[in-house]
Amino acid sequence: MAKISIMTLGCKVNQYESASIAETLKRDGHEIAGFADSVDIFIINTCTVTGKTDYQSRQLIRRAHRSNPAARIIVTGCYAQVDSAALARLPGVSLVAGTAEKDAIPEMIQKIDGSQPQVAVGDIRRPLTFSTSPATFFDGHTRAFLKIQDGCENFCSYCIVPHARGRCRSLEPCDVLDRLHVLAGKGYREAVLTGIHLGQYGRDLNPPTDLLSLLRRIEDSDSMARLRLSSIEPLEISDELISFLARTKRFCRHLHIPLQSGDDAILRAMNRSYTTAQFGNLIERLVTELPGIAIGIDVMTGFPGETEESFERTRAFLETLPAAYFHVFPYSRRPGTPAAAMPHQVKENVKKRRAAELRILGATKRKSFAENYSRKTVEVLLESAIDRETGLLKGLSDNYITVLVEGADPSLKNRMVTVDAYRTHSDAIVGRIARS
Repeated sequence: MAKISIMTLGCKVNQYESASIAETLKRDGHEIAGFADSVDIFIINTCTVTGKTDYQSRQLIRRAHRSNPAARIIVTGCYAQVDSAALARLPGVSLVAGTAEKDAIPEMIQKIDGSQPQVAVGDIRRPLTFSTSPATFFDGHTRAFLKIQDGCENFCSYCIVPHARGRCRSLEPCDVLDRLHVLAGKGYREAVLTGIHLGQYGRDLNPPTDLLSLLRRIEDSDSMARLRLSSIEPLEISDELISFLARTKRFCRHLHIPLQSGDDAILRAMNRSYTTAQFGNLIERLVTELPGIAIGIDVMTGFPGETEESFERTRAFLETLPAAYFHVFPYSRRPGTPAAAMPHQVKENVKKRRAAELRILGATKRKSFAENYSRKTVEVLLESAIDRETGLLKGLSDNYITVLVEGADPSLKNRMVTVDAYRTHSDAIVGRIARS
């Protein structure tokens, strides 16, 4: 039996899949260890959403080889799917496994000898079934994740993900409910439903269904105390979904919605299917129908053709939105996408400067959102983590505010508690457990 270290880059779906691989390996008798340990095998689950993540993946592979030249290295994930040849050439790599081959890694471990790199990468364009064995343990996380959807067919002009993940496919509703029951039985009080294109959930199933129908079934079950949705596209947030979220007792007042640009011409060049007016109207409906909702927004700077004027339109638009936080990132020129060949590429220093300016605006939004709850009572899921600066136990409100709890017994971790907040600390709120 081998001693194995698993390292993950990228999204929550990748994190879930790594957790699934780890559980299967443990059942087979292998030992899962940290990166610093002397191990027999490294498994590196890569991301390829930007050129930077490709670089980070290569650096992690090289670091693993330097730390333990005798160890075999298995590379999987989205980068492995789209450029297996480049990864197979890196020192120490014994196996490159594609997206559809991830589940077979525990079996393939027995067959690699390290003499020469093996490549197991199938055609992602062919119809695929929903894969990934269930994951029931998430080391270091109070919240669980549940992957319910995979694949994307949007083909935004900057994005390689459809070529790395393939067509949309979904986990059957009954399996979703079963896996939530298992997670609850393992002691998790909150789960995050994740997917590559979550709003497309169920359309590939027979008979077809949709995300809202699934959420209604979860709401009517006793499967999990609290749930969140991961990122969801703006045009897939219907009036019916908003009405559901306004009535739910299980799903959190928290949505993460990609905008990418506040300039309509740039949105068209990105092959995004909405306008800033549609996006703004959606956000206003959400904050009206769901008081206190935390809205996170993805925004990209430096897309080809983004002038100072179009960037200023984005900044001005973001200033008007009642968002709780932004996820800001510079455009990364990704080979194999239409945007990589577009004229008027923006200089790297300009992208970074614009991103830094929007991050400052985002920090202001996050702090302001938290301040609205500095004198309120909030329901908090306590985490095991301790805030380094204050030494207080941390938790998370349903609307995604970090809560620092004075006088909380560490034995209360992973418990839902009511907290009376009375001040802010940076972008968090501080309070005490309410007396019953």
